[in-house]
Amino acid sequence: MPRLSSPATTGAAVGRTTGPTADRGADSSRRLLLVALPLVLVVGVVALVLAGSLTGAFAPTPLLDAGGLARWGLPVTTFVEEMSSALTLGGLLLACGIVRPGATTRAALGVTGAAACVWAVAAVLRLVFTASVALGVPVTDAGFGEQFGYFAMHIGAGRTLLGVTIIACLTATLALLVATPTGAAWTAALAVAALAVQAQSGHSSAAGSHDLAITSIFLHVTGAAVWIGALGVVVVLWLRRRLASDELPDVVARYSAVAGWAYAVVAVSGVVSAMIRLGSWGALSSRYGLLIIVKVVLFVVLGGFGFSHRRWVVSRLGALADGARATVSARTRSREAHRPDAPVRAAAGRLFWRLVAVELLVMGVVSGVAVALASSAPPDDNALTELTPAVIVTGHALPPALTFARYFTQWRVDLLFAVVAAAGLVVYLVWAVRLRRRGDRWSLWRTASWCFGIVLFGWVTSGGPAAYGHVLFSAHMLEHMMLAMVIPIFLTCGAPVTLAVRALPGRKDQTRGPREWILVLVHSRWGQFFANPIVAAVNFAGSLVVFYYSPAFEYALTTTIGHVIMVVHFSLAGYLFVNALVGIDPGPTRPGYPQRLLLLLATMAFHAFFGVALMSNDNLLVAQWFGLLGRPWGESAIADQQSGGGITWGIGEIPTIVLSIIVAVRWSSSDERDAKRRDRQADRDGDAELNEYNAMLARLSEKD
Repeated sequence: MPRLSSPATTGAAVGRTTGPTADRGADSSRRLLLVALPLVLVVGVVALVLAGSLTGAFAPTPLLDAGGLARWGLPVTTFVEEMSSALTLGGLLLACGIVRPGATTRAALGVTGAAACVWAVAAVLRLVFTASVALGVPVTDAGFGEQFGYFAMHIGAGRTLLGVTIIACLTATLALLVATPTGAAWTAALAVAALAVQAQSGHSSAAGSHDLAITSIFLHVTGAAVWIGALGVVVVLWLRRRLASDELPDVVARYSAVAGWAYAVVAVSGVVSAMIRLGSWGALSSRYGLLIIVKVVLFVVLGGFGFSHRRWVVSRLGALADGARATVSARTRSREAHRPDAPVRAAAGRLFWRLVAVELLVMGVVSGVAVALASSAPPDDNALTELTPAVIVTGHALPPALTFARYFTQWRVDLLFAVVAAAGLVVYLVWAVRLRRRGDRWSLWRTASWCFGIVLFGWVTSGGPAAYGHVLFSAHMLEHMMLAMVIPIFLTCGAPVTLAVRALPGRKDQTRGPREWILVLVHSRWGQFFANPIVAAVNFAGSLVVFYYSPAFEYALTTTIGHVIMVVHFSLAGYLFVNALVGIDPGPTRPGYPQRLLLLLATMAFHAFFGVALMSNDNLLVAQWFGLLGRPWGESAIADQQSGGGITWGIGEIPTIVLSIIVAVRWSSSDERDAKRRDRQADRDGDAELNEYNAMLARLSEKD
């Protein structure tokens, strides 16, 4: 095997480090992967065909059949699209911080660009075949072109797939142009946006739990794409000899950590999605349920491969990295080739690639089964049979009459933010424990503040405020004020950025790990701009008016993506504002304490003005939503909106007063510290500053 780079830069190559045995093992591993990689597509398509035949997904329809080309072409192109989109997202993830910048990153982005081009073509074909199946018109029909244009521009499912196609084409263009981790990150965000848009068409809006189903589909698809795609690109880089031997252990270890999180996300979202689609445990006995059982079994098998990677292979590949990084003389290198542990390291490498080959094949089968499931009708789509005004407008039934206790007993789970809250809680505690284990101190008060804030965030986004905030303006304002003004105080006091910078290890190979990305974001121009206290205050207060007196409010009520954007925006706006005033996390250049109090007073006045404006407004906001729910309980829609104005005023002022007290206390403490510092300085130099001041006054007096 030829050397990949000079020993001065990357260390010896595999053949130089571990001898002929390892060299032959690497070549045999490549031959195995060269056979396994094409088989992934083959076994995936075979699994797709068998699973689809079992559920009747490919059977012709009695009326308006689109023909065999569309019926069979749609699932096949969907499978190709999902695999290529996974490779695209996985390659971008590798370029963001798993592989080294330079030649390896460029190679990963090259693979990503090719996969993105395939994704774009597959997305176009999927749009065409979907239109054919939905309209019941064969692709070869003379009038298909005109009907296809109508489907893509005026039908909801068509517009969604058209949006995915456009984003896929933009992603392919950027993937071929970018060459840095920052560019890869922006492109990855675009790819994730395509998956989010695609999730909108994965569940019927006429079925129950529509928002939960969309969120679970998005998490499931994104987690699987990261998991499968990153591994696939690593294999391609290894086959093309673009992955240095001394880099492989680090890449495998970092990928393994990411895959662990992806596995957890896919597992949780898969369970939720299956529960929604099946409707009952008895549906497991159907053909659709049988495919779900097969998918679960294969998923558990994949988890076993991941466990093997973490517990057995990664540690032994670490020994390979230690040998490859050693800068020694030629004679010492020759002895290193015949060390007793060289065969062990070579065996670990062969074991890893064999596991990867089988793992990819199982992933192909799982992907094929998943596409067949998505193409098949579930035994019970949990459809809402009683069409009440609330069901027609919102897609779900009204909750029972609101009482104080039901704020804590009624739930409308948002899986995305529930996962975010759980991950935030676990990661923060792991970081805090890591600091304590190495002997560093971290305040228990800050830990308790973060834990309370993140649990409160989970309740606000999935509990009573979320359940009633979709049908009551007053409950919506409670949810909004909690997200923007109450929760950020606790999260800011937890100082998550400071803890992350202290707990996360830094990298020395010029890659960007979590710690490096946090510092890049905090110190970037955009980060500094939005963290500026004046900008944060304007964003915090001004976005209220922009949001509620523009179509953005209606978009947040009627779409899952709009709701997610609303929660993310106001949570971040609140955190940036509070952190600029009382936080210790790095980022903003904080003004003096008098200026901070002025910002708080101005914000308090604005919130009071906004609340009074809502209380006195007789025009119902988003009347086609709140005015058509047919609620048999509670106040009228306009009276409820005016109550929401009171909540905006009342809840908005209380946190502002708390922040004012915190700023005043810290101002006083700062003055005391300055006074003590001046006293210590005076004791050291005999109060030279005061003596110089008195001398200056004396000189002025003599001149007068």
